[in-house]
Amino acid sequence: MRSAPPRLAAVVLAALASTACGPQPATEAPAPEFAELVLRGGKVVTVDADLGTVQAIAVNGYRIAEVGDDAAIAARIGPNTEVIELRGRLALPGFIEGHGHFLSLGRAQQILDLAGAASWDDIVAQVAVAVEGADAGDWIFGRGWHQDKWNEPPQPSVAGTPLNDGLNAVAPDNPVYLGHASGHAAFANNAALAAAGINEQTPDPAGGTIVRAANGKATGLLRENAQELVEAAIARHETRLGPEATEAMQRQRVKLASERALRFGVTSFQDAGASFADIDLLRRLEDEGTLKVRLYVMVRSEDNAILAERLADYRMTVQGNDFLTVRAIKRQIDGALGAHGAWLLAPYSDLPNSSGLVLEPLGVIEEAARIALQHGFQVNTHAIGDRANREVLDLYERIWSEAGVAGDDLRWRIEHAQHIAPEDIPRFGRLGVIAAVQGIHATSDGPWIPARLGPERAERTSYRWRDLLDAGTILNNGTDAPVEAIDPIGSFHASVSRRMSNGEPFFPGQAMTRMEAIKSYTLDNAYSAFEDHVKGSITPGKYADIVVLSEDILTVEESEIPNTQVDYTIVGGEVRHARLDG
Repeated sequence: MRSAPPRLAAVVLAALASTACGPQPATEAPAPEFAELVLRGGKVVTVDADLGTVQAIAVNGYRIAEVGDDAAIAARIGPNTEVIELRGRLALPGFIEGHGHFLSLGRAQQILDLAGAASWDDIVAQVAVAVEGADAGDWIFGRGWHQDKWNEPPQPSVAGTPLNDGLNAVAPDNPVYLGHASGHAAFANNAALAAAGINEQTPDPAGGTIVRAANGKATGLLRENAQELVEAAIARHETRLGPEATEAMQRQRVKLASERALRFGVTSFQDAGASFADIDLLRRLEDEGTLKVRLYVMVRSEDNAILAERLADYRMTVQGNDFLTVRAIKRQIDGALGAHGAWLLAPYSDLPNSSGLVLEPLGVIEEAARIALQHGFQVNTHAIGDRANREVLDLYERIWSEAGVAGDDLRWRIEHAQHIAPEDIPRFGRLGVIAAVQGIHATSDGPWIPARLGPERAERTSYRWRDLLDAGTILNNGTDAPVEAIDPIGSFHASVSRRMSNGEPFFPGQAMTRMEAIKSYTLDNAYSAFEDHVKGSITPGKYADIVVLSEDILTVEESEIPNTQVDYTIVGGEVRHARLDG
């Protein structure tokens, strides 16, 4: 008798076994795994088009395990599950700061905060107090002043900014250096100017201005690249601290910046420009497990030869529960409108002898962009004026055309994109250039923009978010911290209301919808950093980065949005901030 083929024999044996054992009960689905953390009983806006709005979230490890209604997630609650009762509150993906300066945010908390000063005299008084606690020769630092926000112009003044006589009087033996709110200008007393070697014969550097009185004497105001003269003296001063003290100071800045970010619901921070040395420090902190906020860092190097040599060694993409990624470079074509440094197609209305400043030559930026393309790095270029935006769009388009690549795949960005000629707006969407905007800048700057540009040009070119969105542009949102407070709620409110501090709207037809503004702070920010597969929505498998708010900013009265508090900030499944009275 011939034996049955092996496959047939297996079938026969299976059939016999089935007959012998009788009918088999249906296999029950395994019980769901208990979660380590559950948030329930709320309004969870997932920012995932397929999931929509749910009630509860289950978290295991650093990832979202499941979302759904309370009944479905109840099966995930075990004896050791931590449960956060949302009590109807709004939960969103953790906010992503789309453009800020991380170490500068920490440093801003180590020095004088001048943002609330109502006059130049207030600032001089703050410096006088600081000098009382300092030794002779100690530097006094501050930042945040803005001449357009003072109650009245200082007297005497040059181009609306003061002379440094008041600082010289209160700090004759201490160099004083006070940064403008924009970061694009600074004010120095005579001791600081002397330390930098600035005198009547010092020429203006390329891309910068040493502002002078009629007699040729420096007033103390340094615009754009002229700041580098004093900052070089500061760097020489700080090298005397030694490497250990310098690193301790930097570590404290990281800690302070992290604490401030978490307090405002920021779980990820896109750092718009760090040196290789700064990145080395952040690498050490990540290895130690001491980074508390996820960082997406843009490399800032003025020397293209160094960039070409070192860039490949610094490319870091998402790996596991990642707190440091590096895959972009930052360049800067012009300055800021407030400091008359934005590069315009026509002269300033209030400074008709100037159309702004070019901070980095186009050829240098183009060379850097080609290096970035070669090494698989994103290019993010600061451009504020309408001439600057046009030049960067032209540069990107030219490089992509020559290389035969599509902009949508590269996700290159223009940082700020504040003032754009109408004919250039459709180019963003058509080319695939991301506009990295800051909602809060529009309402903060709005009261004085018409003075810089004239009313008609201001309306035609300024903060044209609606036009950009309608042209298919991806917008990511941020605060440019510490230029503005790292407060997504404030920037969200500005994005949807366009309401300035004086109560008036700033061209409100260009506002975002509330859901567009949420996306600009979550999923679209993640997309603009190649991280939308792990961030930006409350989707199973993505990072458990979550923010819980005291108010529903999608439905609350517009005027009540600024009163919203961050009750919880959760990063990788860990509660990193909880409001005590929340």
